[in-house]
Amino acid sequence: MNSALEQLQQAIGLIVPEVVLLGTVCLMLFAAPFLVSDRGTAAPGLRHRWGALSLVSLLLAGGCWWTSIPQPVGTGPFRLDELAWLVRGLSLSAGLLLVLITWNQADDGRAAETQASLLAILAGVNLVAAANDLILLFVALELVSIPTYLFLLLPRRDALAQEAAAKYFLLSVFSSAVVLFGMSYLYGVSGTTNLEALYAALRGGQFEKMPSLLAISVVLLIAGLGFRLTAVPFHFYAPDVFQGAPLSAAGLLAVVPKLAGFVALYRLLGLSLGVPFGGWSLSGVSEPLLWWLAVLTMFVGNLLALLQTDVRRLLAYSSVAHAGYMLAGFVAGVNPSGSPSGIEALFFYLGAYGAMTLGAFAALAALRSAERGVETVDDLAGLSRARPGVALMLAVMLFSLTGLPPTAGFLGKLNLFLAAWSLGTDAGRWLAIWLAVNAAIGAWYYLKLVAAMYLREPEGPALESAETPALVALGACTAATLALFFLPGLLWTAVQGV
Repeated sequence: MNSALEQLQQAIGLIVPEVVLLGTVCLMLFAAPFLVSDRGTAAPGLRHRWGALSLVSLLLAGGCWWTSIPQPVGTGPFRLDELAWLVRGLSLSAGLLLVLITWNQADDGRAAETQASLLAILAGVNLVAAANDLILLFVALELVSIPTYLFLLLPRRDALAQEAAAKYFLLSVFSSAVVLFGMSYLYGVSGTTNLEALYAALRGGQFEKMPSLLAISVVLLIAGLGFRLTAVPFHFYAPDVFQGAPLSAAGLLAVVPKLAGFVALYRLLGLSLGVPFGGWSLSGVSEPLLWWLAVLTMFVGNLLALLQTDVRRLLAYSSVAHAGYMLAGFVAGVNPSGSPSGIEALFFYLGAYGAMTLGAFAALAALRSAERGVETVDDLAGLSRARPGVALMLAVMLFSLTGLPPTAGFLGKLNLFLAAWSLGTDAGRWLAIWLAVNAAIGAWYYLKLVAAMYLREPEGPALESAETPALVALGACTAATLALFFLPGLLWTAVQGV
């Protein structure tokens, strides 16, 4: 009994930041009914108090994260290694930005549930990175998915938001079933759900007699997690969901599920793809599949983004294309002839991508006219004259998404290109070439937005900066995007330990 209690205390001690976040979620959900009337109304400004509580919770969790020490080995349900430490930092930073973007997105009566959903999602991402067990990993992935449905719907209950939440819900349930099916094969051939024991069984040759079952598991896991990555052909929900969701939810969908998806993919596959089975290698099945996923995702995302006039749909297809860039880094990192630089480039780019994408959505959230917010490219026309500061910061975000210096996006794409080229194989060199070609294609639609802001006259009511918290988030993203170019060691030092 004492031994079990000690193990429980030790396990909880490894996830103190997540306990802080989930404790705040419970507090919000318990207190909210007492502060909201039966008709759903609440005191004016209550949403700001819930937002402030979320910021305090994230800062407390961040303090616990900063003082924690990565542990390279995990034998229990949790593994607090360098990857888990890095992901905590990235998710908590994204959380601070998302709270600011969400500040005025929900009304006072639903703000508690909205903020609680956001904190639960962030706790789920952290637990995905810290999971050392298949069951816990799946539960953590669901802790990301289920509150996301609420986060899509709560801030704005119109028809578009309901359609977005319904589409995401149905497709997410399907992807979760596929992931669980793939995990069941892993358990069936290994007899364990512990990831460390699974790696040991893999390297010990336990799967040599059942390679086909393991290959089926890999294909199922890639397909199921591909939904969260918005990889082609699992991307088709993204444009409609991004267009119908509130801006804060669209920004979250562009960043947070990708972080959780790539971490889960690396935990499940990244440490095992190069393991041979006599004359047969798992890499022979997975690497061509991942290579084609990366190339198709880049091309489909960029080519369809060229056709968009709606800014949210454009950013949705942009998110698809960036998933392809990241998959290229994953392919380079897990290839037996590759180097750890591929995984390092992947997680560096995830950090840079999070800053520049959330910055773009923060800019859209901060702007609106007397009639509506930013919806089409034409709505951005003349922004440099109406709001020069916002236009400049949004231009920095778009330059970074393009991959131009002096922004973090340039270094991120350069690292991905070099990682793919360093494979020294024809497949690696072609992957690098396609990455460069797609970066050039993407420049067209990003620079189209910049041209609208600086070279065109406004065609409607002038845009105003109506959301001060979103402007703060935009300023922070701009500073981070520029800082990671001039001081890349701020993030690169952390990703090198992964």
